[in-house]
Amino acid sequence: MTATLVKEASPPAAAGAGNARRRRRRGPVVALLFVLPALLLLGALVVYPVLFSVGRSFFDASGTRFVGGDNYTEMFRDPATLKAVCNTAIWVVVAPTLLTGLGLVLAVLTEKIRWATAFKLLLFLPMAVSFLAAGIIFRLAYDEDPDKGVLNAAVVSVHDAFEGTSSYPTARARDGQGMTKEADGAYRTGAGVSPGDTVALGLVGVLPGDLPGGAEPAYRAAGQKAGPGELRGVVYLDFTPGGGGEQGRVDRQESGLPEMAVEAVRDGGTAATATTASDGSFRFEGLEAGSYTVRLPASNFAPPYEGVSWLGPALVTPAIIGAYLWIWTGFAMVLIGAGLSALPRDALEAARMDGANEWQIFRKITVPLLAPVLTVVFVTLVINVMKVFDLVYIIAPGPVQEDATVLATQMWLVSFGGGNDQGLGSALGVLLLLLVVPAMVFNVRRFRRSQR
Repeated sequence: MTATLVKEASPPAAAGAGNARRRRRRGPVVALLFVLPALLLLGALVVYPVLFSVGRSFFDASGTRFVGGDNYTEMFRDPATLKAVCNTAIWVVVAPTLLTGLGLVLAVLTEKIRWATAFKLLLFLPMAVSFLAAGIIFRLAYDEDPDKGVLNAAVVSVHDAFEGTSSYPTARARDGQGMTKEADGAYRTGAGVSPGDTVALGLVGVLPGDLPGGAEPAYRAAGQKAGPGELRGVVYLDFTPGGGGEQGRVDRQESGLPEMAVEAVRDGGTAATATTASDGSFRFEGLEAGSYTVRLPASNFAPPYEGVSWLGPALVTPAIIGAYLWIWTGFAMVLIGAGLSALPRDALEAARMDGANEWQIFRKITVPLLAPVLTVVFVTLVINVMKVFDLVYIIAPGPVQEDATVLATQMWLVSFGGGNDQGLGSALGVLLLLLVVPAMVFNVRRFRRSQR
C-alpha cells in the first residue's frame, strides 16, 4: 500500500521540479528583456559615442586620413589647450574645496537656527535654475558698467562714499583762452598774476544739466575787485545757453563751477589753495608780493571710478567660479546636512560633558565622522567641474574667452566653434574622459563600501 502511494506521488513531484527548473532558466531571459531597452539606450548614447570619439581622434580634420597620435601631440603643443588644462586644474582644486567647506559650515550652522528648513530651501533654490539662465544672470551682474552690473554698482557706491568723485570729468579749457594743459591733466594760466589781480578761468565740455545743484551765475563774481595781498578769480562755464555771448568773457547767463579746487603756484610749489563757491568764485588771502600761476589740479577732471573689471583676463575665471558656487552650495549643504543628521549624538554630548568647546567638537569629532560623506561630495563635485561648459561659454565675453576656457569649452571651440577640426576635438574629448574616469571609479567603490 505504501509503495503504491509513493509511485502515485512521484509524477507530480517530478513535474514540480521540472517547472522550477524552467522558471530558473526563464528568469534571466525575462530580466534581460526588461533591461534590453535601457542597454540599447546606454549603448547608443554612451558606449557608441565614446568608441566613435576614440576612433575619430586618430584621423585628421576631414576624417579621411589616418594620422595616428598626431592629434594628441598637437593637443599639448597648442597654447589654448594648455591654458584650458591649467584652468581646468584651477577649477578642480578651488571649486570643490570651497563648495565642500561652505557646505560643511552651512550644514553645521543650520542646526543652530530655528528656520533651518527655510534657510536650506533658499540655498538650494539656485539648483532649480539652469546653467544657461544662471550664466545670463551673472553676465549681467558682472557687467563693468555700474548702471547695469549690480556688483560694480555696489563697489562704486562704496568707493565714492570714502574717496569722493570729480564733478567735472568732461570739462576742459577752451583753446586759445590763456590756459594750458599739463601732462597730468591739470590746467594752469599761461601768464603770471599778482596779488590784487582778478582772473577768469573759462571751461567748456560740461552740459548745463550736469552742473551741481545750487550753481549760480558767475557774472557778479567776475566783477569783484581784489584787495591788497589778495588774489581773486572765478571759474565758470564759458557757454551761454541758447547761443550768443563772447568767448573768454563772463556773460550774464553763464554759470559758475562750484566745488572746484584751485591752487596758487609759485616757484614750483603750492602757495595757497581754495575751493570755488556756488558762483565759481575763489580768493587767496595773505599772499606775498610776486608773480603767481593759478592752477586747476587734475583731480577736478578725474574720470569717475568705474569699478572692477570682473570679466577681464585676470578675474574672469574666479568670477565664473563664484557663479558656480552660487549654484552648487545648496547641493553640498544638503548632502552634508543629511550625513550630519545621522551622526551619533551621544558622542557629541559626551564631548560636551567632558568640557570640549564647540570648535573642538567640530574639529575632532564632527569632521572625522563626516569624512566619508565629505569625500563623496568632494569627488562628485570634481567630476562635475571637469565637465563645466555652460557657465564658461556664456559668462566669459568673446575677447577673454581664451583666458577662461576649460577642456569642455576648448573641445567645443576646436570641433564646432570655428576650428572645425573634429579629430583634435575628439582627442580633447578622450583626454577629458580619461581625467573623469578615475574619479568615477573612486566614487563607485566608495558607494559599494558604504553599502557593505
